[in-house]
Amino acid sequence: MQLTRRLFGAALAAAMSMATALPALAQDARQALSQESVIETIKQRGVIKIGLSLFVPWSMRDKKGELIGFELDVGRKLAADMGVEVEFVPTAWDGIIPALVSGKFDVIISGMSVTPERNLTVNFSEPYAYSGLTILANSAMTQGFGMADFNKPEVTFAARRGATPATVIAQLFPAATLLLFDEDGASTQEVLNGNAHATMASEPTPSREARSHPETLSVPFAETFLATGEAFAYRKGDPDATNFFNNWIGVNWKNGWLQERNDYWFRGSEWEGEVGE
Repeated sequence: MQLTRRLFGAALAAAMSMATALPALAQDARQALSQESVIETIKQRGVIKIGLSLFVPWSMRDKKGELIGFELDVGRKLAADMGVEVEFVPTAWDGIIPALVSGKFDVIISGMSVTPERNLTVNFSEPYAYSGLTILANSAMTQGFGMADFNKPEVTFAARRGATPATVIAQLFPAATLLLFDEDGASTQEVLNGNAHATMASEPTPSREARSHPETLSVPFAETFLATGEAFAYRKGDPDATNFFNNWIGVNWKNGWLQERNDYWFRGSEWEGEVGE
């Protein structure tokens, strides 16, 4: 009987000790996760490194060679709100996710649509922008075309390698020929030159290009494809980054700043004179 009491007392003491230790262990785990977050790295470094790929009007160079565009406004405000400097790292689109994973920068802010395939490799924030794809066509080459006419082997599409439009074109027009290029501008140039019937891009690029070259280019359909959200992409396993980025985006949607910048770059045209050749 005495032995039983001793065993019970020992078990009770062990349970109480464990109960006391668990909150401390949980706190240690939370602190460890926080210290490993890219947010802490950015704060300690004093600089946030942002990966982006150049395509109008998300990010581009002005006549002096300086970076301008919607992403640049977003990145600079994000850095200012964090109290750090910002470094933009222009990167080819097809290598931008591997570059993020390898640590060349902290976050991708580059009009990247959220897809399940990408989400297997990186984490995404809530959307900070919403856009849809439209077709930009060579008017003479596609005169009288209906939507079904674009899905034929003799029709050629041009698109940026690894970008969402390339995937959507392959899904919607599987019978068409698809030419892939490393830069967004090359796709439009192929359509302008008559080497491709059409390309696809997020608005306002197709409408802007059609306004710039009305004798050659047109947006033949009002229909928008894949109207999904664009989000920040960052390395997996970082709950602090998810919390901070989502809160920052939420605040700046609610206060109207993201909408105002979006309207300036995607609905207006006053910035077009600033863009370099």
